[in-house]
Amino acid sequence: MSKRNAKNFIFSFCAVVLVLLFFVSAIVIYVDPFFHFHAPLQGFPYIVDNQLSQNPGMAERMDYDSCIIGSSMTVNFHTDDFGELMGLNTLKLSYSGAYPRDDYNILSIVFDKNTPARKKNPVKAVFLGLDIPTMTAATDEIKYELPMYLYDKNPINDVKYLWNKDVILEYILKPVIQKKGTNLSEVYASWWTEDYYNIQYVMHGYEAPEAVVDEMDADLLIPQTKENLETNILPFIKNNPDTVFYFFFPPYSILYWNNVLTENHFEATMKQYEFAANELLKYDNVRLFYFQNMEETVTDLNNYADYTHYNPRINRYMTECFADGTHEVRSIEEFRDELQKMRRIIAEFDFEELLSAEY
Repeated sequence: MSKRNAKNFIFSFCAVVLVLLFFVSAIVIYVDPFFHFHAPLQGFPYIVDNQLSQNPGMAERMDYDSCIIGSSMTVNFHTDDFGELMGLNTLKLSYSGAYPRDDYNILSIVFDKNTPARKKNPVKAVFLGLDIPTMTAATDEIKYELPMYLYDKNPINDVKYLWNKDVILEYILKPVIQKKGTNLSEVYASWWTEDYYNIQYVMHGYEAPEAVVDEMDADLLIPQTKENLETNILPFIKNNPDTVFYFFFPPYSILYWNNVLTENHFEATMKQYEFAANELLKYDNVRLFYFQNMEETVTDLNNYADYTHYNPRINRYMTECFADGTHEVRSIEEFRDELQKMRRIIAEFDFEELLSAEY
């Protein structure tokens, strides 16, 4: 091949590659399955199953006036229930295993006044599941590494999205072929079917932690909990007084408390709950709900698929409570009373019988 022909070949090859890259980019931008550039196209069957990649775009671009934030304790809420019971257009923005910094990252987008979503609607309400065990994480710790090109404002690194094989195959071609998108009311819902919510399944998968002999100092968990609240949670409450923040402590099963007792940090955990509640109840735009002492629910493992994850019908019940105020705690004195009920439930429960039975 002559030098001239070689140059022509290279030029032609580069031109074809550039055209293909431009074509791929145009398709990704037009469909935009991660909602990075625009709101969803009317009628396109979007598949929404990637919390890390799709939550920021949904928070920035979609039409909503309230949102659900938190860990896998929040994934089985149906947003249609919030519309039915509270008249809210709610968007679910859960992160499985979320640490406080994960909540901070997505709330920063939710309350960004420059986003299309905020220019369209103010945020009326935020529903946030508060997992006390995660409040001792470092204030900048996140559960999973984030695809920062979808979170930052740098257009150059968007090529990681525009020229992404998985985006093309799984989020553009696949929904076109299947012609069936995700029901956003049920987005991120856990894969467990009704058959998994039973005591046999829970106990077969449960492993008690190793016993700890020395009791944890009762004040040990407070400093980091305080830092996480002040860094990752409270600023949004203070800066958005017109938004109502519905915080709730999810109803873990009684086995969660077996772990707490076995690891010998019961008093420290109780004090941690009280401290967090006291800090939150200082604000007029906070409503606090305590669901952990629903005795018939938390002591019946047929309501669970493992030691913390509860049946979706409980999510529906909690939504009803947000609407009518059941299980709401309005003062720190009331919260202390609720903790006393929790103490009684734990003290009276026969853990030995539960753990020694055959399933």
